[in-house]
Order: sequence, then C-alpha cells, then structure tokens
Amino acid sequence: MEIVLAAAVAGLMGSPHCIGMCGGFAAACARPRGSIVLWHAGRLSTYALMGAVGRLAGGAIPGPRWLAPVVSVLLLAWFAASLAELVPQPKFRVPGLVRAGAALARREGFAARYLFGVATGLLPCGMVYAALAIAIAAGTPLLGAAAMVAFGLGTVPALSLLSVGVRSFAARGVWQRRTVAVLVLAAGVWSVARRPEGPMSHGGADEAPAAMQHHVR
Repeated sequence: MEIVLAAAVAGLMGSPHCIGMCGGFAAACARPRGSIVLWHAGRLSTYALMGAVGRLAGGAIPGPRWLAPVVSVLLLAWFAASLAELVPQPKFRVPGLVRAGAALARREGFAARYLFGVATGLLPCGMVYAALAIAIAAGTPLLGAAAMVAFGLGTVPALSLLSVGVRSFAARGVWQRRTVAVLVLAAGVWSVARRPEGPMSHGGADEAPAAMQHHVR
C-alpha cells in the first residue's frame, strides 16, 4: 500500500501547484451547491482509469520484474523536473478536449459538472504525470487506479478551499514549484523502492543472480 500512500502524499504536497493550474476550474464549479463534489468525482474517475491503464502498460514492459519500477522512477524524475521548470513540460493533448471542456463549463446541471471534471482530468499537467509514473509501478491495475484516486483525493482539500475563495496556497514562484517537485519526487521514489519487485528490494536484487544460475544449469 506504499504506492497508494505515496500518491496521496504527492497530491497533498502538490496542492499549491494544482491551485495554480486548476483553481479557476474549481472556482467555476462552486455554484450551484454540490457542483464542486461532482467536478471532483469526474476528475477522480479519469484518474482511476489512467492509473489502471498506466499499470497495464507498465506490466506489459518486457524484461525482469524490476524494469517497470525503474521506468517508473525515470518517468517520475522527468515529470518532477518539468514541474521544477528544469525541462519542458510534456503536453499530451487529447483532440477536441479544450472545445468540449469549454462547452461543458458553460452548461448548467450536475451531469455537466461531472463531465467537466472528467475533461479536466485529461488536461496536460506535470503533477498528474508524476502521479501516473508512481501508478505504473503498482502491483495490479486495481492498485494503480487506487493510487491515482488517492492522488486526486490529496488535491481535494486545497481545491475545495479555493472554490470558496481561499487562494493563498497557490505556488506561483519558481522556488515554490521546485520545492513541490522535490517533495513529490522523494515520495514517489520511496514508494517505488519499497515495492517487492523494486530494484532496491531483496526480490529485485536476487532476481538477476537467480536467472544466471538457471542459465548455467
């Protein structure tokens, strides 16, 4: 469960960044009462699907068991560096997403708010990519989905506060963003390293010698 815990901690620590990125969306969903809950539910639905698919992709990587965690750490380092503005942030765009999101934002009703949350979850975001890198190393697709939901839940308190007008937590300075990036990277690396198949675990370290002995026989 370290993966889920680390993803939740990453969401909490990354909340200042999330306020800067998605604060306007949260504020737009403050009315009518209850809309913000459905917006969060839409985001969490998207994150859950991304986590499950991400873990399936990680499990499909050929090679020893520790390779997927290594890929996870490398991706996490890349996305954390993009959060810190040390490298360009990758932008994986979904065709038509901006137009659909804008149309949903203008519509009233609970269904529109939920779908707006679904669309928001697909927007390019370094924090989401970092959390997804953690989910890739999860043991199962279900655990990958749980990790991404935990990440999303970690961002809920700050975004909910912002929806009622509290904006003081936004990370606007570059050093604030770099601090967030370091904390998220540390949480992610710690969780991946503790996985049974991780490169720093006994299972990961013993796998190569065992494979060599089998080859000799």
